[in-house]
Amino acid sequence: MKIYEHLYIGGKWLAPSGTGTIDVIDSGTEAVMGRIPEGTAADAEAAVEAAKLAFDNWAATPAASRADYLQKIAVALKARTDELAAAICGEVGMPLKLARAIQVGSPVYNWNVYAKLAREFEFEARVGNSLVVREPVGVVAAITPWNYPLNQITLKVAAALAAGCTVVLKPSEVAPLNAFILAEAIHEAGLPAGVFNLVSGYGPVVGEIIASHPFVDMVSFTGSTRAGKRVAELAAASVKRVALELGGKSASVVLDDADFAAAVKGTVAACYLNSGQTCSAHTRLIVPESRYEEVSQLAKAAAETYSVGDPRSEGTRLGPLASAVQLKRVREYIERGMAEGAELVTGGAQMPEGLAKGFFVKPTVLGRVHPKATIAQEEIFGPVLSIITYKDEEEAVRIANDSLYGLGGAVWAGTDERAMGVARRIRTGQIDINGGAWNAQAPFGGYKQSGYGRENGTYGLEEYLEYKSMQLQP
Repeated sequence: MKIYEHLYIGGKWLAPSGTGTIDVIDSGTEAVMGRIPEGTAADAEAAVEAAKLAFDNWAATPAASRADYLQKIAVALKARTDELAAAICGEVGMPLKLARAIQVGSPVYNWNVYAKLAREFEFEARVGNSLVVREPVGVVAAITPWNYPLNQITLKVAAALAAGCTVVLKPSEVAPLNAFILAEAIHEAGLPAGVFNLVSGYGPVVGEIIASHPFVDMVSFTGSTRAGKRVAELAAASVKRVALELGGKSASVVLDDADFAAAVKGTVAACYLNSGQTCSAHTRLIVPESRYEEVSQLAKAAAETYSVGDPRSEGTRLGPLASAVQLKRVREYIERGMAEGAELVTGGAQMPEGLAKGFFVKPTVLGRVHPKATIAQEEIFGPVLSIITYKDEEEAVRIANDSLYGLGGAVWAGTDERAMGVARRIRTGQIDINGGAWNAQAPFGGYKQSGYGRENGTYGLEEYLEYKSMQLQP
């Protein structure tokens, strides 16, 4: 069991001001796998003050030197791949092999990306008689989720550091161990004191302090729409910059000339990745009414290939959900979907056969779902796919856009050109065309109540920069 007793503030591991602790639960066994401090308001304030003190010197540090630190952090994280993958596998439930590639491989890649960007980005440009300068926004509060914990931390912290900002991080209390390992790697890399600070704890205490603190210039939050609204409300009082990456209810639209076998298989994969605990998961499969029976059988066959079990076992394709709270939530949504008239194609709310412990749920497909049904409108955050039918292309687009959210999605058609024509009409931040692959350099973020701001690559770096125009003599 991994026990952390200190917070990382001002370049030192310090004892918290309170005595509270938070247990970290293994999602596959329900056993305690770690323990972290329950940070207090005083701890959060100390971290913000440390970040404020460190800002001027870090902002004045040449970008190439900042890049060197980021590169060292990437190397230190890569050296701890096995430890990180094991921790996140336990915290979140993603199968170990996938956790190594996605939950650790992606953050290492992105730390290197931001090191490279810090060296290459054009921080100054002449525009007529002006010198337009990009400067760091200031002290950044980063509040991160539990589903892709280290990568969501990286996309905020690495980008902010590359830009010249200092950071206070509050990781999710559900999956915090990876954040402490990162703090150890950052300390090992010799990052100047106060540039990065870590305070673990609960959102209503630590999160609210850093989101509202007058010394914080920007808040970057990833999590639920409900919590995001609260963060924006708190930040508004001091007119901070805010970036929000919130919920999703992404639609996968299959047009009548698509390759249905590929489309359904691809949609199920995009729905079930990380046990459905992905904000951009394709959870609404929108298909022609005349092809429903064919689609439901294809979806059933695809879903039933997802073997459920111990995420540390080689043959497991679908691990547990991250917490007992999530398990209860997902089971209730499945039951509600059926109560509202959906057809159970496969899966269901019961514990999968052969499992007695862990936060497991069956890979589920619900058919003949009404577009206005609860499960078609609300984010479930579990391996639950809803099949919705349409009569014509116009109705398909209307259904896809009939959502509070606009984060991800897909269009499948006989040609990329036709798919792109429909994709342009769907109000969402990312759309996969005929199974197009994830691109870590493309901007990630949403429309509507999926939030505002973008992460990944250059787009993520620019979130943490201000413009300054210096008008020169002609």
